[in-house]
Amino acid sequence: QLQLVESGGGLVHPGGSLRLSCAVSGFTSYGYSIGWFRQAPGKEREAVSCISESGSHTDYADSVKGRFTISRDNTNNTGYLQMNNLKPEDTAIYYCAADESGYCSGYVVNADYWGQGTQVTVSS
Repeated sequence: QLQLVESGGGLVHPGGSLRLSCAVSGFTSYGYSIGWFRQAPGKEREAVSCISESGSHTDYADSVKGRFTISRDNTNNTGYLQMNNLKPEDTAIYYCAADESGYCSGYVVNADYWGQGTQVTVSS
């Protein structure tokens, strides 16, 4: 079983930056890929990005490509989502998720575990 805890959300002006963290704890016999999702008010949850267990594969939704960067530190069991040039439409609750297969389906992780979410608000 893995436990995921997100942090780093907050209020930022348009054009600003935030870095989200996803701390992973617990035990699994497998490695895991990490993905980020977001859900805006009144909208369905959407996948944002995924990174494979080794970090060799990363991919992004078109809406964030070129602005967001996903990474991971396997020594510290933490995933990151660096978000630059934020726009009001990026406002959402951001969730990290982990998949024990260690792989991504493009920019989507097939989640076995979820974090509780962190709020990101982009507003002037």
